Amino acid sequence: MVVALALGGLILGLLFAIPPLRQVLRTIGQMSPSWIAAAISLELASCAGFVVIFRLCFAPVPPHQARRLAWTEMASGALLPAGGVGGLAVGGWLLHLSGMSTRAIVQRSSAFFFLTSAVNVVAMIAAGVLLATGVSAGPADFPRAALPILAGCLVVGIVLALSRRRGRWTARPGGPAWINDLVEGARTAESAIRRPSWRLLGAVGYLGFDIAVLWATFAAIGDRLSPAPLILAYVVGYLANLIPIPGGVGVLDGGLVGMLVIYGISPIDAAAAVLVYHAIVFWVRTLGGLVGFALLRRELPTGAAPRR
Repeated sequence: MVVALALGGLILGLLFAIPPLRQVLRTIGQMSPSWIAAAISLELASCAGFVVIFRLCFAPVPPHQARRLAWTEMASGALLPAGGVGGLAVGGWLLHLSGMSTRAIVQRSSAFFFLTSAVNVVAMIAAGVLLATGVSAGPADFPRAALPILAGCLVVGIVLALSRRRGRWTARPGGPAWINDLVEGARTAESAIRRPSWRLLGAVGYLGFDIAVLWATFAAIGDRLSPAPLILAYVVGYLANLIPIPGGVGVLDGGLVGMLVIYGISPIDAAAAVLVYHAIVFWVRTLGGLVGFALLRRELPTGAAPRR
């Protein structure tokens, strides 16, 4: 609750700095159609990455069904409050209908979450290092370069510390079953990293291509952003999606625009690029998810026994 209020206050404050909508719309109208087409293609590639990593984490699900589930989950994340968390909830419900046990759903969903989140944290640390060392152009002061590195390292340290205590958690008789399932999911994610499969590239592609969509919308304006500030603004700005607003309307845009402005991007260009980016992400994932769900409904078994 405190985090949501803090993010909401930050977004409201930053929104006052955004230029009038008329100027933003004028900039959108001048965007290059070829770059917009490229952005749509990149978003499709990002969605393909999501499907790939989803199939790794939910290997027992038949491939054709897993693809449809993945698209449905992406659409749910685009439509529902709290973004990816809402998508995981809908995905879990559909997996339960398909016959997967609740325990397996929690374990595999948590593994999926840990793997995709790990890519975000690594990207944030790497971008901060590139910015702090001057390899990538952009502001290299402590708050905007070193602070993301420290925050990312802190997250890594917490995860490693918790992983060392996992044996104590699972050893407790009568403890909450969902905690054991979450820990088992973390173990699955760790095992996937230690014995890598090519499908791990799906998590990298899911994030990387989506950031590239935002870069392409800036390119459509004529801006060529340096990678480090763009990655940092993207990863930190997306935290606004934790605020429970359906589709992230307003909060996601405000979070991304605010962070881009903090990293020195023109407010007009930032608002125009983010609005087009969000529209592309929303419609590509929603339309794909609607098709996936329509196909999935035909094959969801009734009364199926839960499977591992």
